[in-house]
Amino acid sequence: MNEATRVTTGLVRLSYANLFKPMSIAGSKPKYSVSVIIPKKDKATIEAVKKAIEAAKEEFMEKYGKKAAQDPKFRNPLLDGDKKGDEAYKESYYINAKSDLKPKIFNRSGEEIVEETEVYSGCYGRVSINFYGYNNAGKGISAGLRGVKKYQDGEPLGGSANVREDFDDDFDDEDDDFLA
Repeated sequence: MNEATRVTTGLVRLSYANLFKPMSIAGSKPKYSVSVIIPKKDKATIEAVKKAIEAAKEEFMEKYGKKAAQDPKFRNPLLDGDKKGDEAYKESYYINAKSDLKPKIFNRSGEEIVEETEVYSGCYGRVSINFYGYNNAGKGISAGLRGVKKYQDGEPLGGSANVREDFDDDFDDEDDDFLA
């Protein structure tokens, strides 16, 4: 693998984290994946990502020619979160990274995380990604997921609501007349 196409991000937020079990999207081959949300203020990570994407694009053009990379539908994996319409992605860029192989997942101390509930959509960490070109159903640069290092918890994203709150008044109510 080319070192120029590899990036380890700064602190990012994880979304759609399928890191312990591969998931199929629209009938595709199941893959491990995560959406990496990069704050726009993290200039160092964004610059490193852009350089790695350019290096992957250079490799792509060496293999398939410059004309293939000039296709108007050529896909760039660095996407603008403000255009997504999701509050969690505001003022951020994001990259959807995936892998056929299970990524290594570590905590801040460098110990491997094996408990699935420890790393979830909404937590924060750093992500190791490698960029590569593809030329099959479409053309572009894709992001390969190498590993994740969890740094801190965060507000869960998605359907992780605190359902107990829905019943709080029932726990305090000693009037069980409805059972009679």
